[in-house]
Amino acid sequence: MPSVFSKIISREIPAHIVAENDEYLAFLDINPLMEGHCLAIPKVDVDYIYDLEDTTLAGLHLFAKKVALGIQAAIPCERIAVSVLGLEVPHAHVHLIPMNTMDDANFARPKLKPSQEELAETAKKIKSAIRL
Repeated sequence: MPSVFSKIISREIPAHIVAENDEYLAFLDINPLMEGHCLAIPKVDVDYIYDLEDTTLAGLHLFAKKVALGIQAAIPCERIAVSVLGLEVPHAHVHLIPMNTMDDANFARPKLKPSQEELAETAKKIKSAIRL
């Protein structure tokens, strides 16, 4: 059964995409911890990140690095937190979260509720800063 991420890949549902190549996709989290919180995913439909083929896993992290550098260029922050967690979506993914304090990457805190217009503007800033 396709996950919500598979439906984003196939464009069955919309997303604020910031980067894409033949194997990977990055888009804004719609309930972010911080402005610029993105998800990087492989286009293969694999649930658990460590079930990915080694080359796909390595490629995901290299792709995420480029996205993270773009986020950091577009969104003022000290660093980009990298987190692999979550059971809600059965599709391997990496969270990339702009952070200034450790609490900025705390998934127990309330999520932001940006408007679609705010998400579109953030995606535009990040997309223009990414160098694939």
